[in-house]
Amino acid sequence: MKILAAGDIHGDMGLAKKLAKKAEDEKVDLVILCGDLTYREQSTENIVGPFVKKKKRVLIIPGNHESVATADFLAELYGVKNLHGYSVKYDNIGIFGAGGANIGPFSKMTDKEIYDLLKQGHDRLKDIEKKIMVTHVHPTESKMEKLSEFVPGSSGVKKAIEKFKPDILLCSHVHEAEGIEEVIGSTKVFNVGRHGRIIDI
Repeated sequence: MKILAAGDIHGDMGLAKKLAKKAEDEKVDLVILCGDLTYREQSTENIVGPFVKKKKRVLIIPGNHESVATADFLAELYGVKNLHGYSVKYDNIGIFGAGGANIGPFSKMTDKEIYDLLKQGHDRLKDIEKKIMVTHVHPTESKMEKLSEFVPGSSGVKKAIEKFKPDILLCSHVHEAEGIEEVIGSTKVFNVGRHGRIIDI
């Protein structure tokens, strides 16, 4: 499976169109948007739509700049899936996720709440060969946490990595950490950033 993952679009319609074209040009099978689709709940138009127009399957989660309700609204409006607390299966690949963050104007959650949502999604994936975890916030004790003095990582995400051992974690949140790739345990962690990352699994 070929995936285009991106986050922190923050209502930038031009960027959404560029990413949708990239998804088309790269012939990706799936687009995953890792939260902060909007800027403080504003500018929800033409963020998800460009990907749907290119006939791409899309998964989204809320960041800390939109509520879960807004993510649900966008998912229903465009016929895509909000992965917040849920999971999907594509052949031998299971994808589960939780949005929000431990700071921010919207979808502020405790680390326990983030972990419990990830567990809820993961519990629906039985006998799946490969797993992808999708969050907005990054894990504690990661390289990306060290790049920001005011954006803490999540111990809930770190615990989920340790417990569920996903093959890949896709996150965003720390803009300065865009493009960083690291390994925690047996999990490859990607900060996909606003310009997107192509991942083959």
